[in-house]
Amino acid sequence: MADKIRLLPEVVANQIAAGEVVNRPASVVKEMMENAIDAGATSVKVNFRDGGKDLIQIVDDGCGMSPIDARMAFDRHATSKIGAVEDIYALHTFGFRGEALASIAAVAQVELRTRQAGDEVGTQTEINGGQFAAQNPVMCPVGSQFFVRNLFYNVPARRRFLDKSTTSASQIKAEFQRIALCNPQIAFELYANDAPVYTLQASSLAGRIVDVVGRHIKQNLLEVEADTSIARIEGYIGRPAAAKKRNTEQYLFVNGRFFKSSYLTSAILKAYEKLIPENSQPSYFLFLEIDPGRIDVNVHPQKTEVKFADEEAVWQIINAAVRETLAKTGAVPLMDFDREGMVEIPVLQKGAVYSEPQAMSNSNYNPFSEEYIDPSAPDPNEDFTGFDVPYSDGGVVSDNSAAGFRTGGGRSVVPAFPQGGAFGLPAADGGEFEEFESGGGFEIASGGGFDDSALDFIPSAAAPEQQRFDMAQRPEFTDPLPLPGGYVAALLNGRFVVVDVRRARERILYEDYLRMLGNGSSVSQQLLFPERLVLSGDEYALLEENAVEFASLGFDIDFCGEGAVEVKGTPADMPADAVDKLLFELLQAFATPVSLADVRREKIAGVMARSGAKGTGRPLTREEAAALLGQLADTGSFSFSPSGKAITAEITPEDLRAKLG
Repeated sequence: MADKIRLLPEVVANQIAAGEVVNRPASVVKEMMENAIDAGATSVKVNFRDGGKDLIQIVDDGCGMSPIDARMAFDRHATSKIGAVEDIYALHTFGFRGEALASIAAVAQVELRTRQAGDEVGTQTEINGGQFAAQNPVMCPVGSQFFVRNLFYNVPARRRFLDKSTTSASQIKAEFQRIALCNPQIAFELYANDAPVYTLQASSLAGRIVDVVGRHIKQNLLEVEADTSIARIEGYIGRPAAAKKRNTEQYLFVNGRFFKSSYLTSAILKAYEKLIPENSQPSYFLFLEIDPGRIDVNVHPQKTEVKFADEEAVWQIINAAVRETLAKTGAVPLMDFDREGMVEIPVLQKGAVYSEPQAMSNSNYNPFSEEYIDPSAPDPNEDFTGFDVPYSDGGVVSDNSAAGFRTGGGRSVVPAFPQGGAFGLPAADGGEFEEFESGGGFEIASGGGFDDSALDFIPSAAAPEQQRFDMAQRPEFTDPLPLPGGYVAALLNGRFVVVDVRRARERILYEDYLRMLGNGSSVSQQLLFPERLVLSGDEYALLEENAVEFASLGFDIDFCGEGAVEVKGTPADMPADAVDKLLFELLQAFATPVSLADVRREKIAGVMARSGAKGTGRPLTREEAAALLGQLADTGSFSFSPSGKAITAEITPEDLRAKLG
């Protein structure tokens, strides 16, 4: 009987391995970028066409390869990263298996141009479908240039079921972002169909996060740092107020490698417990450094799963570090992590000798001895006649009501307490007290109790109520006077009031945008230079879905594909430098599921109004203040802003008397 078992050809084995190692174009980008970083590159450029199916190009300025290395790099299990199995558990590089290039070359047409620093010319190597095609000298800069063309051209079934171009482009950008975030010291560039998407200069970690995610994240970053004998953690987390229902700004890295772990993610979410809604997700960018011998990255071909020898301890460290950061920055109230003056409690050690202080006592102590008697205390043998209170003019007033109020100044007065009356109670006549002729005394009606008091009792726990202006006639502001700090003083139907300029503009813009969203009318201002923005796949689809609503607000947006948009016009009077942040906040408002259209319109109008009212630092003239107050009066809602904060505050004569004494 003939033998049936035989070895597979090398090309077939590589194509099978490619199903795990290279399952989509994004995997090619990931493997190539990691190889460039392992080669010591300080600059990495990535370009792809047609979602990576037509071309993937990676250019780096690393160490380059010799002609022999350039040929051997495409052989399976050929690697410069490890030499023995023990090296797997002491890795300081991304790659180590030697499967990536062989798998890529087995399912694509690959061209490599590379040159080392000491060589005069470089080497061009071509591999087609796993078969060596040619190797020739070529002029090229120091480093390596990979061209991966027609991915899966020799595996039609796999190529047919590749994701559409837009999905593949989003996956490539996601892999690019992960690697760029983890290596802020390296400059990166990303091009989609030869058009620039990212141009990232070498920077700090915080700067790289802002460059990759967007400027909106800058004000929400809280720094995390913890160092223990098991793991060192650094990075940033988002403020609880910035948590979102769908959050893609979540990254975990260990020893410079991106990984996913639902178990360690739960440590972060546990720290945010009761600080964010249940269905919301916080942002986080955490980088762990752990002894390579205590983790195993050789779990899955994609290398996104990592096993930890001290998983429970790492969970506790992450949870404690995030909680401490939230508390230190004031995100968690009523928690104090101030270490100044903290008492150090020594740890009990075996064999240590501790000495206790001896207890001391005074056997001669007698609290009734003369040396403990206060000479200023009243004589216990005399009858109590009441307390005497000295006044600034030298007089003395007694609390004995039967004797009247006695002063040394020749007339009797009732002391003037601050506004609110004596002992915090309001005075019946508005806080003023009359003077009485000397000798007349001051009578207090007898028989009156607390139940007969004419004073209104105000409990200390009474909730403060914001001032609301109810006008019987049409409100009219007159005699405006601009004040420093963004305020305007004026008369409102004869009442002296102070108006917050920014909140007034917010109310005016809110009413305008509500009207625009209702009838589809808008005023747009064209930008001198269109601003190009790159969105995630979900954000791009959401923007396309609500393009009509954005146009009704005054946005002029061109959809360029591949997640890129060009903003050519913005709503009138909207700061042009805040376009990206405004679009992000509006997309969040559109993404929130709301059953009522009116509620959504109000939320969107609120976002627009807050953004439009921010650029109000210049002091107003009297004419501008009068025009602003006229617009505010026309809204009919001049008491509170859309966010519920007071716009107008009245200053009464009682307030002035209290201030002036």
